[in-house]
Amino acid sequence: MLRCRLLDHRYRFSHEGRTLLWSCLRECGASGDKRYPTAEAAERYARAFDRRDIDSLGRHAPLFGLYPLRLWRAWRDRRRTRSVRLTGGAAATRSPESSRR
Repeated sequence: MLRCRLLDHRYRFSHEGRTLLWSCLRECGASGDKRYPTAEAAERYARAFDRRDIDSLGRHAPLFGLYPLRLWRAWRDRRRTRSVRLTGGAAATRSPESSRR
């Protein structure tokens, strides 16, 4: 399914006895299972993995909130690379003592 390829799967976790089960909510067919030594362990992992990140969205910075910072860093790194390339690498190899003269 295209949505799962672009946005990754949205797994839902559950348990049946000692077996942890997971499947994609978008019904793309992705699923799996794993057996644990005890039913309690399978239940514990199912509860832990089934938490959604959206539940704690207010406590963590969302991906798009950091996007301006990523753009600024890319622009800054590109400028630095361009200036080193234009000067032939002299800016990167110049020592502080030689710039004082």
